[in-house]
Amino acid sequence: MIRQPAVAGRFYPANPDELLKEIQSYVQPAEQRTQVIGVVAPHAGYMYSGHVAGAVYSRIQVPSRNVVLCPNHTGFGTPLSIMRSGAWQTPLGDMQIDQELCENLMAADPYLTDDVEAHRYEHALEVQLPFMQHVAGPSATFAPITVGTADWQRLEELGRAIGEVLRKIDQTALIIASSDMNHYESDAVTRVKDRKAIDQVLAMDPRGLYDVVRRENISMCGYGPTVAMLVAAKMLGASKAELVKYATSGDVSMDFDHVVGYAGMVVS
Repeated sequence: MIRQPAVAGRFYPANPDELLKEIQSYVQPAEQRTQVIGVVAPHAGYMYSGHVAGAVYSRIQVPSRNVVLCPNHTGFGTPLSIMRSGAWQTPLGDMQIDQELCENLMAADPYLTDDVEAHRYEHALEVQLPFMQHVAGPSATFAPITVGTADWQRLEELGRAIGEVLRKIDQTALIIASSDMNHYESDAVTRVKDRKAIDQVLAMDPRGLYDVVRRENISMCGYGPTVAMLVAAKMLGASKAELVKYATSGDVSMDFDHVVGYAGMVVS
């Protein structure tokens, strides 16, 4: 099955030349890209968060195998949804799903369901793919996982399953957690709230992130994917995290009363 683009022409240009030009304006040439284990990258429209995502992808190698985790904004599908086979189409071409990786992940976590519906209209994973294609070229494959649960045990078990599978079949794989930060409060409030969440990522503390997001009412949509990424990354030997870039939508819209926060982070 070929999953068609859901947000091309809205979140990013549908024209391949325009899309490539925009990505090139955000992603620096490959001079010192390093191998990392995980990243957090935003998923808003490129005009708002593309420069933050680009700062992340400028820093990292995108390997041949990747796991991309995103929140479920649509409400469709099962709580933990993986698309086991096929490809995702973007204006830059088709990006193949790594069927072997997906099947290993499903075997490791019985709650992962082969489910197309959660992915059909979801933007949070889709907007990562053109960046990945630009950096890695046509060889990159991925396992797409949409996370629609806020249950700690489910998130921890997902992270452990990813860590176990990658440790067994490919320790060079990259785990991408697609997430924006706090939503629709003032710029001042958002920056304070986001810092609390960012500090837990920098401390490599998945439970700390889970707890502070819920306790402080931080509307970080992808905290579940980020928790799972951190659990897996630590199993794979990650010992540090770095904030690459932070911004809010107010930097572009000039509306500082209702902003969304964007953080780009790398875990190695």
